[in-house]
Amino acid sequence: MAKLLRPQAPARFRAMFPDLADWLEAPWAGPPPFMAAHTFRVEEVAQDDRYVIRAELPGLDPDEDIEVTVDGRNLTIQAERRQEDTGPSRSEFRYGSLTRLVRLPARVDPKDVTARYERGVLEVSVPIGDVKPEGTRVPIEQADDPEQKPRDAAAAGLVAAQEP
Repeated sequence: MAKLLRPQAPARFRAMFPDLADWLEAPWAGPPPFMAAHTFRVEEVAQDDRYVIRAELPGLDPDEDIEVTVDGRNLTIQAERRQEDTGPSRSEFRYGSLTRLVRLPARVDPKDVTARYERGVLEVSVPIGDVKPEGTRVPIEQADDPEQKPRDAAAAGLVAAQEP
């Protein structure tokens, strides 16, 4: 019995869309790479008086490949995974730059933020303390309240004109 050959994408198509060509020619291994976001998984949790963000970043060197920055209420985690070998082989690993932005519950001083990398998990700890709402509360007047006195003379004239 003759063995069926797996179809190959044309060279021009492969040059333009290498990830798509690899996915089409490979056995089913999940969603196509162009649909998977170039990101990493995070979890956020409030523990005692701290806000903790954990990110899965296995196989990276925290000194060379990971950067954590804080700007106001935004915490950004940037990581870069570099391809080490250039030989002709098939790989399903993701290489390149990865970024996640996490909105913090309140503004923090970057000096108070700590980060630790252990067994492929980056843990960033942010003190939250008492969260004070930003901005000033504006009182809301009720337009249908007849007992409420108008604030200016023009409004008083309108109210007087409406009374029978």
